[in-house]
Amino acid sequence: MEQFIVSARKYRPQTFKDVVGQQAITNTLLNAIENNHLASALLFTGPRGVGKTTCARILARKINQPGYDDPYEDFAFNVFELDAASNNSVDDIRNLIDQVRIPPQTGQYKVYIIDEVHMLSQAAFNAFLKTLEEPPKHAIFILATTEKHKIIPTILSRCQIFDFKRITVKDAKEHLAEVAKSQGVEFEDDALHIIAQKADGAMRDALSIFDRVVSYCGTHLTRQAVTENLNVLDYETYINVTDLILENKIPELLLAYNEILSKGFDGHHFIAGLASHFRDLLVAKNPSTLSLLEMGEAAQSLYKQQSQKATQEFLLKGIDIANDCDLKFKASQNQRLLVELALMQLASINFDGEKKKSDFIIPPTYYRRNDYSITEVKSIKTEVATQAEEIAQPTTSNQQPKTENQQQKTNNKQPATNNGQPTTNNGQPTTNNQQPAPGTQQTKVSALSLASIKAKKEMAETIKSTVKETVQHVNEPFTETQMLEQWVKYAQRMEDKGYRIIAALLTLNDPILEGTTIIHELPNESSKIDFEKEKPDLLGYLRGKLHNHDIQIHVKVNETLVVKKAFTNQDKYNRLVELNPNLELLKKMFDLDV
Repeated sequence: MEQFIVSARKYRPQTFKDVVGQQAITNTLLNAIENNHLASALLFTGPRGVGKTTCARILARKINQPGYDDPYEDFAFNVFELDAASNNSVDDIRNLIDQVRIPPQTGQYKVYIIDEVHMLSQAAFNAFLKTLEEPPKHAIFILATTEKHKIIPTILSRCQIFDFKRITVKDAKEHLAEVAKSQGVEFEDDALHIIAQKADGAMRDALSIFDRVVSYCGTHLTRQAVTENLNVLDYETYINVTDLILENKIPELLLAYNEILSKGFDGHHFIAGLASHFRDLLVAKNPSTLSLLEMGEAAQSLYKQQSQKATQEFLLKGIDIANDCDLKFKASQNQRLLVELALMQLASINFDGEKKKSDFIIPPTYYRRNDYSITEVKSIKTEVATQAEEIAQPTTSNQQPKTENQQQKTNNKQPATNNGQPTTNNGQPTTNNQQPAPGTQQTKVSALSLASIKAKKEMAETIKSTVKETVQHVNEPFTETQMLEQWVKYAQRMEDKGYRIIAALLTLNDPILEGTTIIHELPNESSKIDFEKEKPDLLGYLRGKLHNHDIQIHVKVNETLVVKKAFTNQDKYNRLVELNPNLELLKKMFDLDV
C-alpha cells in the first residue's frame, strides 16, 4: 500500500511561479537574483502557512542554479535548515558560526534557513549579531518568523525585511480548484469557498482542510457536506435568520437560535457572524461595492436579493445591536438570554428603523364629522395629479381626437352655468359640436418651449393651492384643564429623560390659557432662554395631543414671581397655628415636638 502524502507537502511549490498570493515578494526576489542585488541577510515575516519557508527553499536553490545543467539539482548540501524553537541557545549559534566559515563544495552559496527565529534567546541573538552583519561572501542567511515584534531591533536593522500577507479567499479557492482537478474530485464553488474562508488566509491550513473534507465526502464536494464536516455556520443560516428578523417572527427566531445551539455552535460565534452578515448586506446594496463580498456568484445573488428587503437604517441599527451583544457576551452571566434579547430587539426594529409616519396628520374623526372620507381626499389628490400630467404632456400631430364618451366626461367635469351648459373662459355658453374657425390652424406647443415650462409651473402652483384648500388642518376645541393635563405629562417626560431644568421650568407655575394662546411666566431672562430651546418640541407635543394646530405659547418674564418652594414641617405647623391658635396650647400642654 502506497503511503499517503498530505496535499500541503505534495503540492508544495517548487518555483516562484507556483507560490500563491505573494507575487510582489517573488518578483522582488527574482529581480534581485537577476541583477545581483540580493542581500546577505533576509527576514521573511508573516502569518502561518503563507509560504515563508517555501520561498526560502526556492531561493536557496535558485541562487545556486546558474552554471549547472541539471535543472532538478536541489543543492541539498548547500542548504542548512535550523529550527530555532529547539536550537535557541548560545552554543547552537556558535556551532552555526563555525560552519559558516567553510565554503561550499558545489555551487556558489551556502544558505542558512533559521525558522521561528524569534524563539532565540537574548544571548543567542547577541552572539549572532557580528556574523549576521558581516558574513562570508558565500553565506546567505534567511530568517523566518511569525512574530516580528519579538526580534530585537539590532537584528532587524541588519536584515532586508519581506512582509508576507495573508492569502485572499479568492486566491486560495482558485488553488484548491486546481488541486481538486488534479485529484479528479468534483466540487461546488461554494464548498471550496467555505474551505478557503475556514483557512483564514493560510494555504497550508486550506490544503489540510481539503484533505479532511475529501476523506469525508469522497470525490464530490458539496456545500452542505462541507458545512456539516467543518461544523460552520454558512451564509444560508444567516439569510434564514435575517428573513425571520425582517418578518418580525420572534417565536420562530428563538426556535431557530435554539436549533443552532443544539448543533454545538457557540452563541458568541453566532452573534459575531450575524453582525458580519449585516455588514455584507450593507455592502451588497450598492453594485459598486458588491465585489467586496468574498463569495461565489450564487451567494452574491442571494445577498443582493435580501439587501433589497432591508433598509440601510435597519442594517446600521442591526450592526449596532449585534456588536453591543458581542462586547457584553463574555461578561454576561446568562449568555443565552443576552443573545435572545438581542434577537428580539432586532426583530422589533421597523423596516425604516423608526415608527412609520401616517400619510395624514389630520385624525379620521375630522372627515367623518365633516362628511368627508380619507378615500375621497386621496381621490382628490389623485385627480389633481392626473390632470397635471395630462396638461403637461405635449400635443403632437399623432394624437387621436377624443371619443364621444371621453368628450362628454370632460364636459361634465367643467363648471356649468346658463342651465347646465358648459362655458368658456368668458362665461359664454358653448356647444359640444363647436368647430375651429375656418382658415385658422391650431397652435402646437413644444414640450421644451418657454410656454410649456411656464404652464407646468403654473399647474404646480395650482395643484399646491388646490390640495391646501381641500385638506386643511383640524382645530378641535379644548379646555384649560386638558391643556394643563398634557402640560404636566410633558414635564414628567422631561423629568424621566433626565432634563430636570426644563421640567422645573415647566412646573414653576401653572400656565394660563387665553383662547388658543398659552401664557407661561418665568422669573428671569436666563430661564426664558432655556425654555425657548424646548419650546418647538413642547408646541408640537401639545398640538398633537390636543388636536389643534393654532396653539401658540407666549413666555413672559415676571421678576416678582414667587417661586414655589417645598414646605418644611415647621412651615406646615406655623400655618396650622395661624388657622387654629389652640394648636399651640395643645403642644405646650402635652410637651409635643413638631
